[in-house]
Amino acid sequence: MKLQSRRSFLTSLAGISTATWFATYARLSAAESGKVKITDIKTMLLNGPRTYTLVKVETDAGIFGIAEAYGSPGLGIVDAIHGVKELLIGKDPLQIDRLYTGYRYTDGSAHHQQRAMSGIEMALWDLAGKLLNVPTSTLLGGRFRDRVRLYDHAHPSDFLDKKACRDWADEVMENPNGINCHKFGPFRTSPEEDFGKDPSNRLLSSKELRNLRKGFENAREALGWDHDIMIGCHWEFDLRSAIDLAELLADIKPLWLEDPLPVPYSESWKRLTESSPVPICTGENWMRRSEALPFVINSAIDILHPDLRNSGGFLESKRMADLADLYFLPMANHNTGSIVNGMASVQWASSIRDYLACETVFFNGGWMDDVIVHNEPLSKNGFVELTDKPGLGIELDPDVVKAHLVPGETWWG
Repeated sequence: MKLQSRRSFLTSLAGISTATWFATYARLSAAESGKVKITDIKTMLLNGPRTYTLVKVETDAGIFGIAEAYGSPGLGIVDAIHGVKELLIGKDPLQIDRLYTGYRYTDGSAHHQQRAMSGIEMALWDLAGKLLNVPTSTLLGGRFRDRVRLYDHAHPSDFLDKKACRDWADEVMENPNGINCHKFGPFRTSPEEDFGKDPSNRLLSSKELRNLRKGFENAREALGWDHDIMIGCHWEFDLRSAIDLAELLADIKPLWLEDPLPVPYSESWKRLTESSPVPICTGENWMRRSEALPFVINSAIDILHPDLRNSGGFLESKRMADLADLYFLPMANHNTGSIVNGMASVQWASSIRDYLACETVFFNGGWMDDVIVHNEPLSKNGFVELTDKPGLGIELDPDVVKAHLVPGETWWG
């Protein structure tokens, strides 16, 4: 079989796993199909470190689903959600694939439209779980795990100061949430202190490379080997600098090097992955599985890292994971959303066979955790344990939400 034909054949298999579990969903939903109609779709903006766009899908059965669309800047997403809701009112909320696939685009606003439909899609899965009285993870094919690992953003105040690194390590080890997986980015120099620094280009200077090697080794030495490290970039380097960065990370063995090159696929991603002694990770800006496809079939990635609020929600991302599974590639989740998207991501992650960790900027016992009604800490030993409650298994606390609404927003009741 020719290489291209083989790739086409393997890619065609990506839907088989999805088709199997979706057939199960069809059987579970058959008894309720056509009995319930969407009556409204509402939004509510929550104010915190970012703006968080919550979505609610209401029905004539009095049952609703909630989820989160992309946040800051939230207004464009809100407009997109309200721009499509009239197309969805009166429809059967259990026909999730049909609703998402049919209405994910509008002229001139494809990006906002995709993010809007991603949030609506996840709210529909919450609603479906409540209508059928099962967790959303059951509808996604069942759980491979009953708890999902988290990773946070934590770094020393000064990587080049060993004492600062030890103080940081003590702090993260004593955190009650128990998270033992931490992401931080490359620290940089300034032109005033580094003659080789040109802030206009994508290169790492020789001094930056030397500093990064020393600083990351200090962090690993202070942290030890019971905690994991990820290195997160922001699509900021040229190919040679990305390779140099990957090579200097070899001794500290990070779980991954994330987003070192600009977002779109190119042969440079393939060359980087082939050259790198550490795993290469990307995907938070992918809007559909088609954008993951060239990375996967060209062996230009080691770990897929979608954000469900960008990538189409649960079903589109599940299909992405099925594609990755054909090439024996694991998944992880980008997530800078509120606790609502954190809990949604955990539901999805439980249904993925090869899965590493879900990003969070919360689950730390602060007010954001209290947006969700709970009796025990949401994060235990760095993991979120899933419940058997229907849908996403979450209930908003109205008092906490009302106290943190964006000015002018009202509780949707």
